[in-house]
Amino acid sequence: MKKVYFIRHGESEGNAANIRQDATPRLTEKGIRQAEFVAKRCLSLPIELIVSSTMKRAQETAGIISQRINRPIETSNLFIERRVPSEQVGLRRDNPSSLEIDKIIEKKFTSPGFRYSDEEGFDDLNARSQKALSFLGGLPQENILVVTHGFFMNIILARAIFGENLTGKECAQFIKKCHMENTGITVLVFDERKENPWWLWIWNDHAHLG
Repeated sequence: MKKVYFIRHGESEGNAANIRQDATPRLTEKGIRQAEFVAKRCLSLPIELIVSSTMKRAQETAGIISQRINRPIETSNLFIERRVPSEQVGLRRDNPSSLEIDKIIEKKFTSPGFRYSDEEGFDDLNARSQKALSFLGGLPQENILVVTHGFFMNIILARAIFGENLTGKECAQFIKKCHMENTGITVLVFDERKENPWWLWIWNDHAHLG
């Protein structure tokens, strides 16, 4: 059986400022420390390969881990954070305009094909999460570490649990109820002998942060 260790990147400049981010924000000093803490913990894990989102905050986190455990990094756009509407990028999450967009998207999230503007809707995220899981399932390594992002982590977990029967309504509830700490570790196990080969083993373990 294959184990995939998912890690959310360390705190980014966008996280600290509570803004909607694109790919460019870097880790804060706190985020660097978080990455160093989780890197130390990864020394005790049998990781063979690191797969990282191409976004800067994830790449920096993966680089710190790679340097500590001496494992190669493969980058992939499959694990980037959800693309939000361009109108929201750079705005604080509590900005009235941004909150209004959130409200519209949340209301229409389960509507097939809906997009407010140029963001990823449920259909897009569901399809990408399946591609991401298929990619991981097809890798020859049995112990893989993936550095990704909080919102998309929820999508991956929902798809892994519900499989091809995942609906927008189920996914929306999963997003509301499940949250991920910066550098929290989530582990999925892949057993190709089963009809739904993915199952959740560990969720959001951040004991390394104290």
